[in-house]
Amino acid sequence: KVGWYNAVVQPAFHLPYTDDTLAFVVLSTPSMFEKALKPFVNKERLKIIRDPVDQCVSYHLSRLKEKFPDQTVDIMFDYELLPNRKPKFLAQTAAHVSGAAYYYQRKDVKLDPWGKKKIFGVCIHPRYGGWFAIRGLLLFPDIQVPFLEQCAPVDCVSTEEQRIELLEQFNFHWQDTRYRDIIEVKEKYSEEQKAYFATPPAERLKLLGLTQ
Repeated sequence: KVGWYNAVVQPAFHLPYTDDTLAFVVLSTPSMFEKALKPFVNKERLKIIRDPVDQCVSYHLSRLKEKFPDQTVDIMFDYELLPNRKPKFLAQTAAHVSGAAYYYQRKDVKLDPWGKKKIFGVCIHPRYGGWFAIRGLLLFPDIQVPFLEQCAPVDCVSTEEQRIELLEQFNFHWQDTRYRDIIEVKEKYSEEQKAYFATPPAERLKLLGLTQ
């Protein structure tokens, strides 16, 4: 419910819907690259003018919207910004309150070893670890779900030592992707997908056989 999200974020990030409004958090799993992105690029090759992943997600969620012709469906994408350059919604918080993935933050560590350093939090999925992404929100303004029960996300990084290790790796060694494997995962990115996301955004089009 939108109210679960609005209750834990600052007013500047409140979503403009009633508390009982139904919302879905959309995740992409590791197989998205092979099952969705590559077929999309092959089909829409001439229409790709910005980030292929963003366009692929937009394409699929827009098609999903068409499945509900009698409903109002609002879509917010993770890459969208407000005029003040802040994100339209806080993706990791939304994932946490929806029960999709646990958002580990500095406040989840009792004996904080970082002093005055800025420490960013990170979501971990019980099945995919850090090998997934939060892509968007689907909101159904006309559907109110007052009796929907909130499910807590799975706390899969449960020890103090593991949480410190996770936040250390994510904040200071994120390029080597070790934080993604903080737990044993069922599926992870293919080598091709790892190479794609490790490449600077400006050079990714070449990897997909696209020219600027």
